[in-house]
Amino acid sequence: MDFKEGVIIPIDKPYGITSFKALAHVRYLCSQAVGGKVKIGHAGTLDPLATGVLILATGKKTKLIETLQAHSKEYTATLQLGATTPSYDMEHEVNETFPTEHITEEAIRNVLPQFIGDIEQIPPTYSAVKIDGKRAFDYRRKGEEVVLKPKHIHIDEIEITHFDKEKMQLSLRVNCGKGTYIRALARDLGRAVQSGAYLTALRRTRVGDVKVEECIDYSHFQEWLNSQTIEK
Repeated sequence: MDFKEGVIIPIDKPYGITSFKALAHVRYLCSQAVGGKVKIGHAGTLDPLATGVLILATGKKTKLIETLQAHSKEYTATLQLGATTPSYDMEHEVNETFPTEHITEEAIRNVLPQFIGDIEQIPPTYSAVKIDGKRAFDYRRKGEEVVLKPKHIHIDEIEITHFDKEKMQLSLRVNCGKGTYIRALARDLGRAVQSGAYLTALRRTRVGDVKVEECIDYSHFQEWLNSQTIEK
C-alpha cells in the first residue's frame, strides 16, 4: 500500500463528527504509519449527524476526487413529519410544528413524483454552500439570514420503506446524483404534504459501486491499518 502513489480508502463515518474530523483522524494515523505527512482528501461531505460511506483518497489519487464526487449515491433516511428545525435535522431544536391528521401514506406517494428526475432544489441555509467565500452555516450561526439560489440536481428513485402513521415517522431510500441535500428533500416533502418535516436519521449506504458494507469501520481504522503492508 503506497499512500504517495495513491490509495482509495472508503470509511464508514460515525454519527456526530464532521467529515473533516474523520479525514484528519485517518490522515494522522496514515502519517504515523509512514513516518511522514500523507496527502489526503475526501469525495463528498457528510453532515455531522449523518453516517455511512465517506470515500477518502491519498497521494496521486486525490486527482480522482472530482470524478468520485460525481458518482451516484444512495441514502436511507428517517423523517419526522409535523415539525421542522432550522437545519432540517436534529442539530437544532424544533422551531415550528404543523398539523398531520390529514397525512396518509397515499398522500405521501402522490407527491413523490415531483421530486424524481431533474429538479431544482434550494440547499439548507445550515450547509457548507459558500457565499462570498464563507460557508452559509457560518452566517446562520452568527444569527444572520442568508438566501441561497436553487441548484439543479437529479434524483433517480425515492422508495418508501416504512411509514408509522401514529408516530408520523417516514423512512425512505433515495438514489440521487451529486449535490442532493436529503435535508432539503425532507423540508420540501413536508411542505408538499401541507405540513413540515425534518431528518431524525440519515445514512449514506452507497457511493458509486462502493457499498457501506465494504467500508472500513472508522473506530477500527488503526486495526485495519496494522493489517496492511505499507510502503514507506
